[in-house]
Amino acid sequence: MTIDSLQTTFYGKPIRNFRPGDAVDALGSHTYRLAVDYDDEFDLVTLLDQFLAKADLQRVEALVLGMWMEAYESSIQPVLDRLIERRAELPALRALFCGDMTYEECEISWIIQGSYKPLLDAFPALEVLRIRGSSGLEIAPFEHAALKQLAIECGGLPSAIVANLAQSRMPALEWLELWLGSENYGFDGDVQTYAVLLQALDASRLRYLGLRDSEITDELAVYLAAQPWLGQLDTLDLSLGTLGDAGAEALYDSDGVRQLKRLDISHHYVSAEWLKLLRAMPITLVADDPQEADDEDRYVAVGE
Repeated sequence: MTIDSLQTTFYGKPIRNFRPGDAVDALGSHTYRLAVDYDDEFDLVTLLDQFLAKADLQRVEALVLGMWMEAYESSIQPVLDRLIERRAELPALRALFCGDMTYEECEISWIIQGSYKPLLDAFPALEVLRIRGSSGLEIAPFEHAALKQLAIECGGLPSAIVANLAQSRMPALEWLELWLGSENYGFDGDVQTYAVLLQALDASRLRYLGLRDSEITDELAVYLAAQPWLGQLDTLDLSLGTLGDAGAEALYDSDGVRQLKRLDISHHYVSAEWLKLLRAMPITLVADDPQEADDEDRYVAVGE
């Protein structure tokens, strides 16, 4: 699987693209996506300035940032820096998605990201941060009182990032979504890496936990199934990964799983027998896109 479509909604509003010369919705009923095309003669910093010049800045609650030029050659950092420079003009900004682009624009593992602690420090009221890509990604340990949702989509999540998140303080966090990916593209963690993170963040406060696109989904499922806080989640999302019968058995035997509202294992390697048992549980099970192992090898949905 590759990412072949752009986000259509964000922060509860439909997304509208902004291009030079466009008018901006005066009612604030859309979230705007700013992105450049390969043949554009301007960069995303310039487009951001043009958007801010036209928008009612008191109504800009969310922004989606797409391709900033050749995202596989240049970092998003200048765009983040410009947002920080103009932070006083964006008092209502609550949600930011950095890297909304398809594989045709840039493969997920090639997206060159930036440093996010300065951005988080500059926007203490930010509630949602979604990042796509982990190449060049830096998130030093931070404290943020308002952040409710944090998501990092990537083909391989370095354990150094996870360790820094474990040292961070996010008392309002309700939604944690991490794409672990493949060791071929930067994943170098293990179950203990994520056990430390979840303990440090106090996972019992979460409503949604997504450990997605993982090569170690079975091992994660065994660990999670035994956690006393598991049933306090609304949703456990283990989709896009390599879940097989060992993980399915652990989930089926878990009292915590039976207290969930929703379990997502889409893109899985679970046998028909165990899938039937999971479907009989008193929760909503999402188990789309079943896979078959290739000579006993299993693959995550999103790598390169």
